[in-house]
This record gives sequence, structure tokens and C-alpha cells, in this order.
Amino acid sequence: MSDSDASGRASVLAPLDARIADLVALYEDLHRHPELGFQETRTAAEAARRLTGFGYDVTTGIAGTGVAGVLRNGAGPVVLLRADMDALPVTENTGLEYASTVDGRMHACGHDVHVTCLLGAADLLAAGRERWSGTVVVLFQPAEEIGSGAQAMLDDGLYSKGRVPTPDVVLAQHVAPFGAGLIAYCPGACMAAADSLEITFHGTGGHGSRPETTVDPILMAASFVQRVQSVVSREVAPKDQAVVSVGSFHAGDTANVIPERAVVRLSVRSFDETVRTAVLAGIDRIARAEAAASGADRAPETEVLDSFPVTVNDASTLHEVNEQFVELFGAERVFAYGPASGSEDAGVLATAAGAPLYYWWLGGWDPEEFRTALAAGRLAQDIPSNHSPRFAPVARPTLTMGVQALTVAALNRWGRSPARGGPPCGA
Repeated sequence: MSDSDASGRASVLAPLDARIADLVALYEDLHRHPELGFQETRTAAEAARRLTGFGYDVTTGIAGTGVAGVLRNGAGPVVLLRADMDALPVTENTGLEYASTVDGRMHACGHDVHVTCLLGAADLLAAGRERWSGTVVVLFQPAEEIGSGAQAMLDDGLYSKGRVPTPDVVLAQHVAPFGAGLIAYCPGACMAAADSLEITFHGTGGHGSRPETTVDPILMAASFVQRVQSVVSREVAPKDQAVVSVGSFHAGDTANVIPERAVVRLSVRSFDETVRTAVLAGIDRIARAEAAASGADRAPETEVLDSFPVTVNDASTLHEVNEQFVELFGAERVFAYGPASGSEDAGVLATAAGAPLYYWWLGGWDPEEFRTALAAGRLAQDIPSNHSPRFAPVARPTLTMGVQALTVAALNRWGRSPARGGPPCGA
């Protein structure tokens, strides 16, 4: 980066110190008021209100609750920055002063951090527009947790109806349970494809005292739950990765009645389409085989509840943005991390645009607590993960670094644009 580019970056970031207290208050307010997927009306209204104040052209109601802000600022690439808004059906157990005020709902995955950081970056980019040339799109997406929010926005004409210009790059981040002040990245496939399935096993009900007159769907489904683990252990090569986890099992209402059906819900994670296809086929085969072995008259039924694609980082974009991260934060705070078996739908926005994606992880846990747990070899025991009722990112320095990361990632693309004069770096 040239001295002039570094000076421009510093100028754009400079107002953050004066704005951080307001962003902390926003984060705490969002955390108090979590909203589930496609119900994010309060969060969306606050995002739209602030974006309007920053001078963005704002579109609301995309796929119900999605919000997009567009700031056109001369010739140059279109950069899309994305944050997800939805919370989870989790009862909070953090003890925070600003804990959720909504029973059974919590920002247990840090989307309140994401919204706050993106609004902070949108503010800085608007205030510092004399330092860059191009178009920024800031997208507040609903329903990431159920895997349908990004596609719903696309289906509602996000690009096709010109609600926002088609981006040249898509950038996003996710807060994670490692030390605040750190950024982690993964080249290539960084997050798994995910398929959530509901399998209904049909039996013949009857009195618990006369099981010989029934076809027991509980026994059928229980046998399936045990046997389905062999798909990964015996059908997926050690060099490949896959996860099959059963998260829900429902059958019957009372002790002395064998029910008519049992319903199992499970999650499948994979990084390769061939592996994914084989795993899903194995699950279906075992479900049908267990039903046949039990003498069921009716084959099990499988419903796909949600599906996420593999999230794949573009190598060139990752390298270029990481150069800026290292310059700003220091090499010791930017590190490589292996692929995560969690899943995301941000890549859908990039794929639909034919644009590269870079998706990185932002440390959010208290740094001292993280170091202590790491030194003791107790990360899994002492540091709650995303979706835990105890997941509680610290506001500082998480928000500061998150705003800075989104801002410099956007500036990087405009700084490498031919519109700034000369060829892109590396050409």
C-alpha cells in the first residue's frame, strides 16, 4: 500500500474513536431485543433509520425484513458488505446487564455484533467518501440461521429488480469464540454445506403390553439413530470430512402406548458435493432398511428443512484483504484457521452475482479468559461456542476491530480498482 493509500485509510477510520460509545450502546440494545428469522422488524427499522441518516439510498422490506443501503460515489467497483440480523430460540444464561428481555430468544450467534459493525462501517465509509471512488452496498439479511434469508432476498429481486447494483465482490465476517482482537481466515472451502432433514418413521400403534401386535416406530427410529453414524465412520474416506448429528427425536405421548410414528431430525455437514450426495444417499438407505427390517407397511418420509451450500473463499480476494489486515492489525493478530463445520448462506449472494467472496472470523471473547483457557487446554470446556446460552462476545475491542475490518476490506477493493489510476495490484 502506498503512503497516500495508508493515509486515506487512516483518515476514513479516524472518526471511529468518537463513535464507538454509540456503537456499544447499539450493540447492547440489539442484544436486549433479539428477533427470530423473518421477524427482524425492530432491527431492520434501526438499520434503515441509521443508513438514511448516513446518506444512503435505502430499500426496506426485501424478503420481508431485509434492508439494503446503497451509496454511489463515482466510478469504481461495487462492494457488498453483508450482516445477518436474526437471533436464535435459545434462553439466555450469560448474566449480562443487557441480557435478552425476550423469553426463549437470544442473540446466541453474535448477529447483533454483525449488525453493529456493519452500521459502524457504513457510517465511516459515508463520512470518508472523498477518500474512495465506487459504490458500497450494505446488506442487512434476515434468516441466516434457517439458511433461507440470502436466497429469499435474491428471489425478491435483490439483483434482478435492481434493488441494489450487482456487486463485484461480497465481504462478510462472523464473530467467533476466540480472543477479541484476533482475525482468523481459511482459504478455499471455509464452512461446510449443511442439510437439515426430518425423517418420519411409520409403524402400527397399540397397547404397550402387547408389542407383538404392533410395528414399533420408536425401536425402528432408535435403530436408525445408532446405525446412521456408520455413514461417516464406514462410508466416508478418512481424507474427506462429514458430520451427521441427530438433534431431535419425538415419538409418543404416554408410557403404555406404542405410537403410530416417530420423527427424527438430523443435521448433515460436508465440504464436497460428491461426499454430500453419498452421505444423504446412505441416510436414506439406512432409514428405508430399518423400516423394512421392522416390517413397516410404509416407507419413511424425508423432508429437507433447510440447506446451506459450501462457503468458499476466493484466494485472490483473501490474499489482498489480508494484506490490509496485517498492515492495520499486525501479523500476530491475523492467523489461518481450518475449515469450520458450521454453515453460512453469505456465499449465495456472491454466487448469484458471479462475484468473489471473502468471509473471515472475528474474535469476540474476553482476551484474558481465552488465553487462560488456551493455556490450560480447556477451550472446549471454558469458552462457550456460538449457539450456547452462555455465548457473550465482549463489546470492546470486538466492535472496534469488526468495524475496522469491514471498512478496510472495502477500501482495499476500491484501492485496487483501475478507476483509481493504473492496473490492479499484482497485474
